[in-house]
Amino acid sequence: MHSLLAQGSGGGSSLITLLVFALPLGLLFVFMRNQQKRVRTQQALQQSAEVGDEVLTTSGMFGTIVDEDEDEGTVTVEIAAGTRVKMLRAGIARRITEDDFEDEDDDAEDEDGDDEEVSDHPDDGPDENAAGPIRS
Repeated sequence: MHSLLAQGSGGGSSLITLLVFALPLGLLFVFMRNQQKRVRTQQALQQSAEVGDEVLTTSGMFGTIVDEDEDEGTVTVEIAAGTRVKMLRAGIARRITEDDFEDEDDDAEDEDGDDEEVSDHPDDGPDENAAGPIRS
């Protein structure tokens, strides 16, 4: 009888073992493909940036491309009037378009139109610990 139980559970455990190994490998494959697609899209954006494009750098600065050097793979970005920064193309996070400005204007109008009252939180009063941990 013991041998019958061993045979019956052996087939199911091999299926579970297969799932334990196959499922994480399948998920890893899907995640890697998505990441590779994002990298290719970002590289295409960086290579397609031209003189006159407004960009956001990976360091968070907005500017306009005023010069590019294809040999070195660099661009010169004007971040303020008369202030130019030479940087690698890889430092371009995204290109700013007119659609981005229109979306921001729509968001600002929506925020201004909200007339909701903000409820007072019980902790909004003076901080009991403002004087520090030592009290006289």
